[in-house]
Amino acid sequence: QVQLVESGGGSVETGGSLRLSCVASGSVDSLFAMGWYRQAPEKQRDMVALISSSGYTDYDDSVKGRFTISADNAKNTIYLEMNNLKPEDTAVYYCRKWGRGGSFDYWGQGTQVTVSS
Repeated sequence: QVQLVESGGGSVETGGSLRLSCVASGSVDSLFAMGWYRQAPEKQRDMVALISSSGYTDYDDSVKGRFTISADNAKNTIYLEMNNLKPEDTAVYYCRKWGRGGSFDYWGQGTQVTVSS
């Protein structure tokens, strides 16, 4: 069983920065990916950024150049550095860890990010 605990959310003004963290506990297959998703009110949950166990990263076009995902494997932690935040980035941000072929799929409880104009 894996538990994911997010932290680092908060309220900032447009142009501000935040750093989200997600600590994973428990052991799973060594091949996996972790990522950040976000869900605004009455919207679907969408992927923001992902990082694989091999270090591959991918981003949604809306955050490219502003957000950076990274991992500290020794701490079983991933981060999302968010710069130049915009009001449309306001959402609950969720951490996800999943295995190849859907072998496992875990979600964190979410952390709120609010960007005011």
